[in-house]
Amino acid sequence: MANKKSQARHYAVQAIYQWQMTGQDIRDIREVHDQFLAEQNQSGFDIHYFKALLQGVSGNLAALDQQLKSCLDRSIESVDPVERAILRLGAFELIHRMDVPYRVIINEAVELAKIFGAEQGHRYVNGVLDKLAKQSRKAEMSRR
Repeated sequence: MANKKSQARHYAVQAIYQWQMTGQDIRDIREVHDQFLAEQNQSGFDIHYFKALLQGVSGNLAALDQQLKSCLDRSIESVDPVERAILRLGAFELIHRMDVPYRVIINEAVELAKIFGAEQGHRYVNGVLDKLAKQSRKAEMSRR
């Protein structure tokens, strides 16, 4: 995860996780955002992409969870909080960031799950996001 967008995703997962743990109030995401910016070397990641990811996930949370619902084997609230943050981030990118190839999104999410998630959490993340990609990226996947 060497490039600046990858690092932005890395920090975004941490921020989304922290935000989820505070109760998911929209004001809390701004506080988490500000805290991350104060603590990180801002030249080490794509700050604009980081902001877009945080705003995108928090601003579309209900819709993202609804899209994920059909891909999950349990409620979104029952998913481990780390994997939930990764799934929400991946869902946002799959649905709203058509400029990023679905394979990149899924690969980055799997790598984040390997770093932050439970021992086999990356498999779960891969399966869920693959299902979502089949729903939201049909045209892109058919070109494969």
